[in-house]
Amino acid sequence: MKITSVIPQLRTTDLGASIRFYTEKLGFELAFQYQDFYAGIRAGSHTFHLKRVDEPDPTIDYVRKGEHVHLYIEVDGVRAAAEELERKGVRLTRDVYETPYRTREISLEDDQGHSLYLYENL
Repeated sequence: MKITSVIPQLRTTDLGASIRFYTEKLGFELAFQYQDFYAGIRAGSHTFHLKRVDEPDPTIDYVRKGEHVHLYIEVDGVRAAAEELERKGVRLTRDVYETPYRTREISLEDDQGHSLYLYENL
């Protein structure tokens, strides 16, 4: 078996708002949308899915409290990304910092509260 991709799925109570967040605020692309139920978001050469649900994602509080992550996204130029996101009105939960494992990172939450980390290797 050869694995060609892995696609995570995030749950949202408002598919339209989540699509707008990822496309307008983060600059990703809508890969597809199936009715008001399901969508694919393309981030560079990678894709993740959004699924509309009736109740908020129960992992959000757990991930937030434990300083865990829903999506860990590699970018070129974390500082420039932070500036661009702030210009677009995205609140960073943690501004640019360097880790002992040689990455530079920022963190933020999407419109539903999912924890996103953008990083670059040092």
